[in-house]
Formats: sequence, structure tokens, C-alpha cells
Amino acid sequence: MTSSAPHPVPRAALADGTLIHRLGYGVYKVPPEDTETLCATALDAGYRLLDTAALYGNEAGVGAAARAFLGSHAREELFVTSKVWNDDHGFDATLRAFDASMELLGLDQLDLYLIHWPCPSKDLYVETWRALERLRDDGRVRSIGVSNFQQAHLERLLAETGTAPVLNQVELHPYLQQRALRTFHERHGIATQAWSPLGRGHVLADADILAVAEELGRTPAQVILRWHHQRGVLTIPKASPRDRIEANLDIFGFELGDEHFAVLDALDRDRRFGSHPDQVG
Repeated sequence: MTSSAPHPVPRAALADGTLIHRLGYGVYKVPPEDTETLCATALDAGYRLLDTAALYGNEAGVGAAARAFLGSHAREELFVTSKVWNDDHGFDATLRAFDASMELLGLDQLDLYLIHWPCPSKDLYVETWRALERLRDDGRVRSIGVSNFQQAHLERLLAETGTAPVLNQVELHPYLQQRALRTFHERHGIATQAWSPLGRGHVLADADILAVAEELGRTPAQVILRWHHQRGVLTIPKASPRDRIEANLDIFGFELGDEHFAVLDALDRDRRFGSHPDQVG
């Protein structure tokens, strides 16, 4: 594996002008007791975006690491995302859920707040979105977006509120490339951010990806994350060992060529490892 000092993580401008790091550190299923230490390790390695959610039960650990980091860094250097859970859909419930998250995080302002799932069976995501608009207008959160929304859900938000989310965080990896959804995002100025960008580890053992990694002297994870980056997709990979945390960040010093894209693009098989949005309620 080629290793070098990580390059600073580049940032992308969201539709509202907010700058977001193109690669961040995700803490899904990170035990609460380990979260502060792992986030501190990630920040020390060079990450500047921490992605959590009410569901994860580890907002307090993220907040502790964030506040420690901000003791010696400017607030604009750090980007923190959280999400409202399905049980808290609805205008007033969402506002209460946001207050609870902010108390755990211990921050004055959140950078990005997302609706975690559309939960179409509840039919409350438009009302929930209006609560996010209120939080943004009140200055409590800089940017608002969604997670796991399909095109139909996004179209309804646009039709009924006139406001497009600045970002949609969805399952996306070489086996599930979401081409039609990404095209819709581009048309409406919605950034695409991949959760499970490595396919929950399943894609790492793909023979074609292993061959590209060997050719480039990179890890399979670095190849996949670089593929996302060059496709304009933001990512939030999760890792625990420090060497993997550092390696996942070290993707900005090499490029994939057309022949490598041909290999990875051909792997799309509409394969989900997480839940389908229509089945989560």
C-alpha cells in the first residue's frame, strides 16, 4: 500500500453556500463508550466532518470530541451532522428532538440536520421538513437536508415547500450506484453523500476492485473512496483501527483513470445491504 501524509480534505459548496468536507467520519454502530476516543482519533488524523444521528445513541461522545477539538481550533474548521429519528417526525416533535440532540452535542449551532428516513407510511416528512426550515431560519442549524429519500419523496418536498434539501445521504457504493437519483440531485442542486460507501465491507473483497487496488498500490477501500470522490459523491466511511481511519483519508494524492472507472462502473447490480426506504417506517 502506498502511504503518505494525508492531504487536507477538500470541501464542496452546498446549494446554500455552506462548505462541507468531501469525506467525513461516520459513527453508525460505534458504541457510545468508544465514540469520543474514535472521533478524537479521526480529528487528529485530519478528518473535519463528524456524522452522527439520534438513533446512534452516541451524540454525547461526538459532542465531547468536537468541543475538545474546538478548544484549539476555529468553529468553521469543524462540520457536525446529526439526524432526526423516525419516531420524532412531525413539526413539534422534530423541534423537541433537535433540542435533545443539541443538549447531548453541547454545541451552539449544528452544521447540518437531516431527516433520517422519509417514513412514507407515517406521511409526516413534509411537516418534519418544515420544522427543519424553521431551525435553519432561526439560525440553530446552518444547512438542512435529508437521508434515504427517493426521487418521489424529493419531488413532493419541492412541490409542497418549494425548498430543495442541500444534501441527500443515501446508501451508495459500487454495487448500488444510484445513477438515476444522482442525476435528479444534480438537476436540483442536491449534493449526494454516501453512507456505507464501502458496501458495509462486502465490496472490499470484490476481485475486480482487488485487481485495481493491486495495480495502483492502494487498499480496496482507498480505490472505492477515490471512485466516489471523482464521481462527485461525498462520503462518510466508518473505521475503528487508527491505521484504517488514516488510510481511508489518504485518497487525495492519486487518481483513477478511465480504465479503472470502466471496471468499477460495471459492478452496479442494484444490491442493497441496508433497508429500502419504502420499508422503513
